[in-house]
Amino acid sequence: MSLRDMLPGGKTSDDVHQQYQGEWQLKLSEGLAKSSSKIVAGIGDILTKRKLDDASLTELEDLLITADLGTATASKLTQALAKERFGKDITPEDVRESFAADIRRILEPVARPLVIDPDHKPFVVLVVGVNGAGKTTTIGKIAHQMKAAGKKVAMAAGDTFRAAAVEQLKVWGQRADVPVFAKDTGADAAGLAFEALLEAKKRGDDVLLIDTAGRLQNKDELMAELQKIVRAIKKVEPSAPHATLLVLDATVGQNAHAQVDVFKSMTGVTGLVMTKLDGTAKGGVVVALAEKFGLPVHYVGVGEGANDLRPFTSHHFARSLMGLNPDLPTN
Repeated sequence: MSLRDMLPGGKTSDDVHQQYQGEWQLKLSEGLAKSSSKIVAGIGDILTKRKLDDASLTELEDLLITADLGTATASKLTQALAKERFGKDITPEDVRESFAADIRRILEPVARPLVIDPDHKPFVVLVVGVNGAGKTTTIGKIAHQMKAAGKKVAMAAGDTFRAAAVEQLKVWGQRADVPVFAKDTGADAAGLAFEALLEAKKRGDDVLLIDTAGRLQNKDELMAELQKIVRAIKKVEPSAPHATLLVLDATVGQNAHAQVDVFKSMTGVTGLVMTKLDGTAKGGVVVALAEKFGLPVHYVGVGEGANDLRPFTSHHFARSLMGLNPDLPTN
């Protein structure tokens, strides 16, 4: 071990990383408490002193649907459970362990971190989503974390229709010591993105994060604007945007499916960010989205702080959603 790996108090960088990960996993479990408590209580009510029969399977499937896991996922989970345990005595914890293992397998293919390709300089990340989903805050948090990881980051305030969004991004820029390219309210968003990318190239930035408007009630106008932004970006760098992240508010539950459909039709969404998991009992929607769309889930958020948005991990999410100790292995 080198001296630079040793931190004050005798801790190593690995010790600090493990402590940090443990704190995040606890926060994720606490953030999913509203979702998990509903599921845990429901399973307990259904399986009090009874064998696994058709009636209890139907009730379990209905419970999972009401927990926003979606019809297809609920059916898949209960069929797998029936195959293993039908007609046998089973405890609520047995059911939750079974569901957690199957949910982890559904989530594993989509639990992929956002990878910044150093061959693209800057790596352009376009961030889309409806107003109120948390786009601007998400951009600020990602910028903060990337800057802390040693990357040279810039942000572009492309939601030019909301003065609050521009000011909010500037506040995040000040916190993270990250430059923000902005113009007056009502400015042309495509022109701003074009100029921001030129400037980021000149500065030699590693990453450029671009905010966008999210006025879904004006769907045609929004589509035209997003497509115009993409065209403007490609004039500077034909391979950009290198990632297009759709930010979803977990509190909308199954309405998130419609948002994914709409934004996929507008622009090439490459990954998802799920925010506000701590404010809802609808956390199961993450599983439903994974099952239906198969898009990478790069980040999940459970708080307002700069480090309350973290890369998505299938094991801890699945076990936390089922009210199980995330530190223990699944079956």
